[in-house]
Amino acid sequence: MRVVVYHKVACLVAALISIGLLVNTAMATEEVVASGCSYDGRSLVINGKRELVFSGSIHYTRSQPDMWPDLLKKSREGGLNAISTYVFWNVHEPEPGKFDFSGQNDLAQFIKLAQKNGMFVILRVGPFIQAEWNHGGLPYWLREVPDMTFRTNNEPFKRHMEKFVSKVVDEMNKDKLFASQGGPIILFQIENEYNNVAATFKEEGTKYIHWAANMALNLSTGVPVIMCKQNDAPGAVIPTCNGRNCGDTYVPVHSAKPILWTENWTAQYRVFGDPPSQRSAEDLAFSVARFFARSGTMINYYMYHGGTNYGRTGAAFVTTRYYDEAPLDEYGLYKEPKWGHLKDLHHTLRLCRKGLLWGKSSVHSIGKDFEVRVYEKPDENICVAFLANANPKVDGSINFRGTSYYLPRHSISILPDCKTVVYNTQKVNAQHNARTFIVAKQTQQGNEWMMNQEPVPRYRETAVKAMEPLELFNMTKDRTDYLWYSTSFKIEDDDLPIRHDIRPVLQVSNLGHVMHAFVNGQYIGTGRGTKIEKSFVFQKPMELKTGLNHISLLNMMVGLPVINDAQFNNLTCFLKTNYRRSSTSKTKNTSCIILPIQDSGAYMERRMAGVHTASIQGLNTGTLDLTTIGWGHQVGLAGEFFKIYEEEGISKVRWAPAVKNMPVTWYRRYFDAPEGTDPVALDLSCMGKGFMYVNGKPLGRYWVSYLSPLGKPSQSVYHMPRSFLKPKNNYLVIFEEHTGNPKDILIMTVKRDNICTFVSEQNPALSKSWSRKDGQLKTKGDDLSPAATLTCPDKKIINKVVFASFGNPLGMCGNFTAGSCHTPKAISLVEKLCVGKKSCTLPATGKDYDADAKCPGTASTLAVQAKCVKNKDKENN
Repeated sequence: MRVVVYHKVACLVAALISIGLLVNTAMATEEVVASGCSYDGRSLVINGKRELVFSGSIHYTRSQPDMWPDLLKKSREGGLNAISTYVFWNVHEPEPGKFDFSGQNDLAQFIKLAQKNGMFVILRVGPFIQAEWNHGGLPYWLREVPDMTFRTNNEPFKRHMEKFVSKVVDEMNKDKLFASQGGPIILFQIENEYNNVAATFKEEGTKYIHWAANMALNLSTGVPVIMCKQNDAPGAVIPTCNGRNCGDTYVPVHSAKPILWTENWTAQYRVFGDPPSQRSAEDLAFSVARFFARSGTMINYYMYHGGTNYGRTGAAFVTTRYYDEAPLDEYGLYKEPKWGHLKDLHHTLRLCRKGLLWGKSSVHSIGKDFEVRVYEKPDENICVAFLANANPKVDGSINFRGTSYYLPRHSISILPDCKTVVYNTQKVNAQHNARTFIVAKQTQQGNEWMMNQEPVPRYRETAVKAMEPLELFNMTKDRTDYLWYSTSFKIEDDDLPIRHDIRPVLQVSNLGHVMHAFVNGQYIGTGRGTKIEKSFVFQKPMELKTGLNHISLLNMMVGLPVINDAQFNNLTCFLKTNYRRSSTSKTKNTSCIILPIQDSGAYMERRMAGVHTASIQGLNTGTLDLTTIGWGHQVGLAGEFFKIYEEEGISKVRWAPAVKNMPVTWYRRYFDAPEGTDPVALDLSCMGKGFMYVNGKPLGRYWVSYLSPLGKPSQSVYHMPRSFLKPKNNYLVIFEEHTGNPKDILIMTVKRDNICTFVSEQNPALSKSWSRKDGQLKTKGDDLSPAATLTCPDKKIINKVVFASFGNPLGMCGNFTAGSCHTPKAISLVEKLCVGKKSCTLPATGKDYDADAKCPGTASTLAVQAKCVKNKDKENN
């Protein structure tokens, strides 16, 4: 049992409102009121009582304000009692001293909505946040502050950091949003995963962490301060765990501080070039049950809804779609069974609340992979047990207190009374669903595109000139992804190769991320780095002419940061070893040290991008070094300067009927919004790489031409929020960098109307069959047989049963087939119980379907797929 020592971080207000947390998600949602938050060695203490906290991360910057109410409502329905969000410094202070907390950046409004939905808030201020967000959330202008070094004992950084953190606290205080004021904010995070860089800064890093902790504690928020992945968190600051399996990996070192999990990764964020990444509902549930079984009392899902990296907000190479595999997908739709399976888990853990928070714990190992953890409070007849089978491949059984319990592989059974299996992490009772994209008729209506080719600048046309290529970040100031590099040079006739099979080759060493090369106005090819190695060497053959030749290189980043000075030295070493600048170079170095490139590492302020060296190989006179012959620079695109992505900018350039596969070209068309309220998306499978706008609003980057190792793009469908659209005449603009056919772009609506269930006779009864009454586990009915439920989205009903079988069905939702054991009665019974209803409950036992229990190979499993459609009666009311 852990030592319990109360630590009063918050001064409770005089008149305590002893209300406790809402724990029954079936109840009507009420606005949560907190009168203070503190902690002891067991848990957070809210309103003077220990509490279990089930939280999910939703970032207000990654969803539109009109989506917030629905996202928060669904989170509460999913059994959460808290919402976690980072605070984004570069969004709120884009220029020094100029703050923005309005519109999509209205943090206070987001927090108030969470409170109205009955949820507390974990405020992760950072202000370095990582979060796969541009520059880790730090504003670009910090790089230009004299003597600046990020995230160490550096006075300029600490001064600006304290100013911003204080501003955030002031904004929260205005609306009394901290728990000590009756608001919903119960935790305040300072810094973020500092252990990743602590070794670099050594003693100066330790000083910085102590300064940051003291600064946060002295802000008088009245709530506990946390630091994630910071086991040596100073003083009263609580260290927390981030990762996939904190129940197995986290080793608490402070007996007087609770065990909290601030990031349980519900999937894996994606970068361009990645194959698909998933995490099953069963594995996620196992990790949560494991954590609570091992004395954890707070879980936060990262992410619960990932959303969209609008505009230029994603970090290096991060896709525009963010954590689409979360319980609520990019569009805010239920991702089943993940959402429902976790909801059932939260309900079950709440049945265990007293034991987990006040019971005495004991551990019993039974063999290599089996473990029993028990929490007991004998004076109140409270007993909770977690039976675990950690073997990833083999099922098993254990005897616990005289009863045999079957445990599937990699699973935990939860017994809220030490007798009854209410939940098993591997047995999913929640329904499944499949997402479909429906091509809207508006795709073809008025599908007329116009185009404007971005001018390719020559050296003499550029405004900024230097002898060598200038560093990209210092030029763009993070106001655009794009920087043109241009140079000119003369070639004599006898310089050109005589043989027809030899052509001059343009070679460019580049610090990242992507570059499109033009020679005498003609596109010759593209070079790119990767998430792992942003720098690259571009080599392409080209046609040169006698006399003056022009090279123009459109360089771009795909999110900050890119490369730091140590990595630059590593690249230089590599280039000197493998690619000589000129035919007379004698440089040779084979002792290069390869350094990892991370978005969250030390010295972010020193990272660089852009053209490093350039040369021409294959000339009769040898290699021509272009690096120091003089370069012109143009920041951004002409289309950006004239804002032709807004209707007011249309007349500022010339437009012509669209032609496909034109590099650096702006395309535009008008379209009407699809009918209804379903989310809207663009399928850009026909395009290459570029940027999207609708009605002047930046949708974000797209990159379809970068294929994963599986031969498919990491993302080809992109969210277009309804709030960006008008009923008629929406202005869509696509900037295509190298190749594509805009006439094949699809406008689509997004649905999850195909709902399914896959439940076995061996499953526990539905978790909602149990409740707590007078401290004891009670059933809500007499029938505790396994059952399946199907529920349509709001304002929709089941109109068709596509598939139904009991026995050994095969496949998954959207692709079921009957096995060798199949009952014809299944489809008729399901139709009778479900068609015409928003929701239905189905028995999951063979006798109900006249199934043959002796059929060889039967799994005694029910599989159903149904189709939901709009309920016209509801629609008309």
